Amino acid sequence: MRMVSGSTEPLGQLSPQPWMEAAETRAVVAALMAEGAEVRFVGGCVRDSVLHRPIKDIDIATHDAPDTVMALLDKAGIHVIPTGIAHGTVTAVIGKAHFEITTLREDVETFGRHAKVAFTDDWTADAARRDFTMNAMCADPQGRIYDPFNGLADLGAGQVRFVGDPMRRLDEDVLRLLRFFRFFAHYGRPPMEPSALAACRRMAPRLVELSGERVAGELIRLLQAPDPAGVLIVMHSHGILDHILPEARDFGPLKVLSWLESRAMVRPHVAPDAIRRLGILLDTDAAGVAALGERLKLSGTQVARLDSVAVPKVQVARGMDEAAARRALRRVGADTFRDLVLTRWAVERSCEARPCADATAQWVHLLDLADGWQPVALPVRGADVLALGVPPGPRVGEVLAQVEQWWEAQDYRPGRDDCLDRLRLAAS
Repeated sequence: MRMVSGSTEPLGQLSPQPWMEAAETRAVVAALMAEGAEVRFVGGCVRDSVLHRPIKDIDIATHDAPDTVMALLDKAGIHVIPTGIAHGTVTAVIGKAHFEITTLREDVETFGRHAKVAFTDDWTADAARRDFTMNAMCADPQGRIYDPFNGLADLGAGQVRFVGDPMRRLDEDVLRLLRFFRFFAHYGRPPMEPSALAACRRMAPRLVELSGERVAGELIRLLQAPDPAGVLIVMHSHGILDHILPEARDFGPLKVLSWLESRAMVRPHVAPDAIRRLGILLDTDAAGVAALGERLKLSGTQVARLDSVAVPKVQVARGMDEAAARRALRRVGADTFRDLVLTRWAVERSCEARPCADATAQWVHLLDLADGWQPVALPVRGADVLALGVPPGPRVGEVLAQVEQWWEAQDYRPGRDDCLDRLRLAAS
């Protein structure tokens, strides 16, 4: 696939980057260049360095074949794993640092998500295989940026733009449709590029071709954006969410929740959380949550959290007295209680014309209770009931339940002796 591109000369310069100067990075680069090969950093590490964002993964490209790459790394004493050698990718490991190294490739023929590729020494041809212009940039070890498809300009303008024709790129891999919205949530500024949005709308019915894991991965990453509600509203209005998340209904509370988590407060136990955000979107029952979890192949823990937010087992409301709050805390735990406080607060706040200081103080107080909560256990057990002569069977549980109900009503203050006295009464 050949397409018109920009200059093959460097068009920018990265400021000094700690990750580039790290001893591990320098060792890998030196090993790869030992016999004269050209290497460049590619993808997200370049994009995020331009924006002065944290770097998560360091990807490197070279025109050397995978076997040569492995030999060079092995010669330098660097552990190497053939993670995707059939596709030209190996992983170098030094301590905790991992580097994905891929041989330059170009598409010879495409078959939907699959393509017949050939190794090449053409940097522009390799960049043409990438999804968005901002991901097609690369940088040499001196920090000089190569930008064949004007990704720097698009990144600066907050435009998520496909490399080449959007319809063709989506036809190659429809997952790029979800990646378009995910990247816009993290890097974009309205309006969305019209031809890209139109292509996404046309290709949305093909989202059913994707596995639940792939859809969930993109959806969760989108929900981790600072303010995902605006992008999800666009996806909903264009009928795209109907194919992956028809349970989503009201986006106003999500917008408020994102603000509460990331900007309204600084608290040790409150941070942006994709599962909590997904839960506040859902308009369904417990069976619907279970079906969603199965469809997206979510873990049991994730499904349980979604269920606790979308179909709460205890009611949390501002102004509830501390004893009621402690009962709720004991039943669901501090984490779930915190989820409920934040989501109920967001729902209430999304309906208010203006914020109320008293209401804010009440919600914050509930968060304080969650932060300070220490789990408590009923001081008596089934063995204590049996010791009173109650025969094994359902009656043991009934007696314990009566005592526990009384103990809760006393705000967990009675100790073991008092609970034993109450147990004798209940057992008599």
